[in-house]
Amino acid sequence: MKNSSVKITTEKLDLNECYRFVADASCGGIAVFVGTVRNSTENKKVTKLDFSTYKPMAIKEIQKIADLALKKFDIKKIAIHHAEGMLQIGDIPVIITVASPHRKAAFKACEFAIDALKKTVPIWKKEHFSDGEVWVNAHP
Repeated sequence: MKNSSVKITTEKLDLNECYRFVADASCGGIAVFVGTVRNSTENKKVTKLDFSTYKPMAIKEIQKIADLALKKFDIKKIAIHHAEGMLQIGDIPVIITVASPHRKAAFKACEFAIDALKKTVPIWKKEHFSDGEVWVNAHP
């Protein structure tokens, strides 16, 4: 039985897919993080975001995060899915779901996963504004 689901895709992310993957009769808690494209940043109106990845390396790095979360926290399953390509306001660039016997481990693992993803995974974000565009950091 596989305990992690890792994906980078140009398709619309599916929260139900991530939820179904981690659902487990032995788990009393499922924590979920859903990142959404917001319409502003630092006093500028955002019109859309463009996510680019170095996919082979990004998949490996996300898998490392999933594997580490499974070792570090008392969790049973984790799903980390990230979008690539152009996303509109309200679209979902990242979903993380974590199942554990007890809620605290699920929350901690979920927070760990999004923080690690932002720090280590080669995914780049370009913010588009009505008056231009800018690459933001090296990570989402």
